[in-house]
Amino acid sequence: MSKLAVVTGGTKGIGRAIIEKFASEKFDIVTCSRKPDELAACLRHLESAYQVKAYGWPTDMSMREQVKSFTQSVNNLGRPIDVLVNNAGFFTPGEVTKEAEGTLESMIDANVYSAYHATRGLVEGMKARRSGHIINMCSIASIKAYPNGGSYAISKFALLGFSKVLREELKEFGIRVTAVLPGATRTSSWDGIDLPEERFMKPEDVADAIFSAYSLSTRSVVEEILIRPQLGDI
Repeated sequence: MSKLAVVTGGTKGIGRAIIEKFASEKFDIVTCSRKPDELAACLRHLESAYQVKAYGWPTDMSMREQVKSFTQSVNNLGRPIDVLVNNAGFFTPGEVTKEAEGTLESMIDANVYSAYHATRGLVEGMKARRSGHIINMCSIASIKAYPNGGSYAISKFALLGFSKVLREELKEFGIRVTAVLPGATRTSSWDGIDLPEERFMKPEDVADAIFSAYSLSTRSVVEEILIRPQLGDI
C-alpha cells in the first residue's frame, strides 16, 4: 500500500506545492479546504496527474468542531499516516495596538489551534505504530517580529513553541517533529505587491526542503528548517 500524507490547507500556495511534491513521490494524499470547488478540482488533478489516491473534505481549520470532523474522516480511512503537515493558516497585517478587535483570537484559532487539534486527533495512531513525521508550518515571524506583523507574529511564535513541546513529547514514540520557518514565498498572500518574482522564494523550494527532511533515516530528525529569500527578508 502507498504511504499517506495528510496536508491541511493544501489547495494553494505552499500547501499545494507540498502535496504536489509528495504525490509526485507516489504518496496518497489527504487534504482540506474551505472552498469545496477548489478542493474537488485539486483532488481530481492529483489522481489524474500522479495516479495516486486523493481524499479531502471541506473544512475550516479555524473551527474546532470542523477540525474534529476532518480528523475523524481521516481516521475512518483506516490507513496509517506517514506524514502530517499542519499547513492551514492565514495572514492579516496590522499592529497589535491598532488591529481590529478579535484579530488575535482569529489568528490563534487558524494558525495554532488548527495544528493543535489536528495533531491531537491524528497522533494516537502514530504513537501506536511508533512511527510518523509531523511538520508544522511556522514562519520567519516565529523568530523575528517585524512591522505590521501584529497578531500573526504572535501566533507563529506560539506555533514554534508548540512544535518544540511536541518534539519532546513524541520522540520516545519514534515520531519526528519538524518546524518549517519560511521567509517571503510567492503565493497569493503577496498579490498586489510591487516586487519582482525573483525577490521571493518559490513554494516548490519549501516543499523540496520538507521532503528532504522527511527522507532522512529515522535515526535523525531535522528539528527546524529556516529558509529565506537569497537577498534576505522582505
